[in-house]
Amino acid sequence: MVSSLSLLSSGTFAVLNLDTQTHSKYLWGLAFFTLVISPPFDYPATPPLPLQLLSPAVGPAHRTMALRPECCAVYVALCFVLETLFTLTVGASAGSGSKVLSLLQPYDFLYYSGVRAYYGGEWVKAAELLEKSIQTKEALLEYRKQCYDDCLVSGNDALKKLDSEEGNMWDLWALDWIQQRAECLKFCIGRSVTPMGQLPVSDDIEYEFNTRNPYNFLQVTYYKLDKLKKAASAAHTYFVANPSHLEMRNNIEKYRRMEGVTEDDFQDREMEKHWILYDAAVQHEASSDWLQAAEKWKACVNETLQRMDDCRVQCVVSPQLLPEDRGLESSDGVFEKAAALSLSLLSCRQSCVTRVATRPGRLSAQEDFLPTQLEHLHIAQFKSGDVRGALQTLHSFLLFYPTDKDSLDNLQLYYETLGGDVESHGVQPAQGIAKYINESLEDKKLLYFGVENLNFTFTDPDLWTPEDVVPESVRDNWRAEKQKINEKIKVGDQLEEVDDSGFYAGGPVPQDGVSITMDDEALNGTNRVVLDGVMTEKECSRIFNLAAIASSSGDGYRGRRSPHTPHETLEGLTVLRAVKLSQDGLVNQSDTRLLHELGERVKTLLHSYFRSPSGLFISFSHLVCRSATPGDQKGRMDLSHPVHVDNCLLEPETKQCWREPPAFIHRDLSAVLYLNDDFDGGELFFTEKDAKTVTARVKPSCGRLVGFSSGPVNPHGVTAVTRGRRCALALWFTKEKLYRDMEREEAEALWAADGQSILKKEEEEKEGGASPGRNARNHAPKERSRGRNMVTGGKDEL
Repeated sequence: MVSSLSLLSSGTFAVLNLDTQTHSKYLWGLAFFTLVISPPFDYPATPPLPLQLLSPAVGPAHRTMALRPECCAVYVALCFVLETLFTLTVGASAGSGSKVLSLLQPYDFLYYSGVRAYYGGEWVKAAELLEKSIQTKEALLEYRKQCYDDCLVSGNDALKKLDSEEGNMWDLWALDWIQQRAECLKFCIGRSVTPMGQLPVSDDIEYEFNTRNPYNFLQVTYYKLDKLKKAASAAHTYFVANPSHLEMRNNIEKYRRMEGVTEDDFQDREMEKHWILYDAAVQHEASSDWLQAAEKWKACVNETLQRMDDCRVQCVVSPQLLPEDRGLESSDGVFEKAAALSLSLLSCRQSCVTRVATRPGRLSAQEDFLPTQLEHLHIAQFKSGDVRGALQTLHSFLLFYPTDKDSLDNLQLYYETLGGDVESHGVQPAQGIAKYINESLEDKKLLYFGVENLNFTFTDPDLWTPEDVVPESVRDNWRAEKQKINEKIKVGDQLEEVDDSGFYAGGPVPQDGVSITMDDEALNGTNRVVLDGVMTEKECSRIFNLAAIASSSGDGYRGRRSPHTPHETLEGLTVLRAVKLSQDGLVNQSDTRLLHELGERVKTLLHSYFRSPSGLFISFSHLVCRSATPGDQKGRMDLSHPVHVDNCLLEPETKQCWREPPAFIHRDLSAVLYLNDDFDGGELFFTEKDAKTVTARVKPSCGRLVGFSSGPVNPHGVTAVTRGRRCALALWFTKEKLYRDMEREEAEALWAADGQSILKKEEEEKEGGASPGRNARNHAPKERSRGRNMVTGGKDEL
């Protein structure tokens, strides 16, 4: 059984939420109905308040009674006290001292103790306490949820009598049920958590953990303890939630260059599963792998519902402060306090929509997060052949937007596709979605009642809320706010993206024989260019053959299957790998030096054409060949490389691009230098941020160079290579010397060791500006790294 109490009062009434469904598998089976508080005096009867609440779909019939605003029954206060007994009081735990020590301690105390040890230079103690504070908070949330689940059946005997009792006895049995449940929760939590650990933490502590600041301390602590892998993981975990933290970004690059640290060590310890599934689903969808996309979207929907459920449970079982304790205007009486606290609880439950839909490090949530997933899911199911599954998912989506024209057209299409399948007309929405919407609507009805009658402030997080849920008296304001949001979204979609890269196309081309084939106007974009004549036919042939010889000589790629499509294989070669092969006599040394020189040639051309105000450094360069798999090209609908942006994470459905890890946020300029054209497909194309509207196409040819700024104004992809082998040199440039390609420097050092001159003059960039100040939220290792390996560049081929 699922049961919960919500109290609303203006000194007038209580609303009891019950669901007598006997199965405890319901996420939040809340069905709202009104109950009369029987007065000790003869008050005149009053008509019911204009709040129509749904009855439970199953279970015994409940008695619906009129609310009497004049009633001031003491039961309201008693209900409030009993429900909040386990959160507003501290129960003394009897037992030995050793038992108390085994209980969960306050995680805020552990955190402060860890910070104190940190500033005292007690690194081992600091690491232990900081880790324990993180683990204790996680365990506390788990204990609370487990106790909530365990206490769902408490008070069953009293609850069963509610349908046979009347008047005051009905009220007393209801209070008996409430008391049993409250005592169960208090006792259950007290078995695992100390009395101090049950108290609410301060806003400062909430902020510290929400911004992942414990990992900021941990990354320095582990660095001091020479535990570099743990330091790298802590640094990455903090940086994901604080992507604009420059010093932490620099620290991560230092860790990358330290001996013994690999890319696998940069793990987000706080990564939420529903975001992992969401990103995987988007990737499968971009590759037109509809079967896998449907599987991931379905798992993402289920995980999102579970996260919503967990969040709502915490709102109920976590300690709740009274309004005046939260800095809000105080209410006068116990009934007003009960109403304010209960409305705050319901508002907390509604805010779970925003919390679950907000990625770490972002300020705003993704609008319509759950409905958006359902849209993607039904399309993926339909394209993968699961029409019945798509039909059910579309029915689920229509619960949010029942009049959406496109969805209704799709519904008709699905019915027609199923033909004479009579059972298809009986397909119902997913049970989990239906329950979620019913519960959310009941919360909204009570909240809007509070807005209308109790001067409560509530901001609805959903765009799908039906208009009839909103009271007439506040409906005009609600419509106006909704219109503002819709206009903001519409304007945001129409605004042209501004390129803030600092590049300005149209500069001179300082190389004889190189011509501008396409500029911004011809390519329908900003900071884009196509240059021809960058390489001669002979040079193209030499580098093309170098790639073939190197791949057969054991390069790391060696014709492995492409990570973007099963219909192609990849071969790759870096400058450092080519130098080592030339030292072993496996490839021609002059060809290796030409590969190196081409990077400098491209840098000079693009630095001039895009009029870069500062120096450019090669961040990564990579010679890559894509080969179509013979006999595996018929009916291909996928891409050789899905649409993406080079320095931010593109979300086509929201037309947003987030400049945060795992994107290569330090990249400023991108380039592709083609070697051949004797293949089919493989065209580079640019799109709008919806990843669908193609704005320009570029067909590869020997010596053709495509250059463009790496930011959100230039989403791009590569069409499928359906025949032959396509080879190109991909390069990325950065304005920050810190992110220069260390592999190139290592290759140059190997040449220097052999007594050979380097074919480039390093452009030193003056480094200006002071480093960020160090404070409680800014901790960076001062020691120089003890060893520096090459930076592992991502194989993000174009």
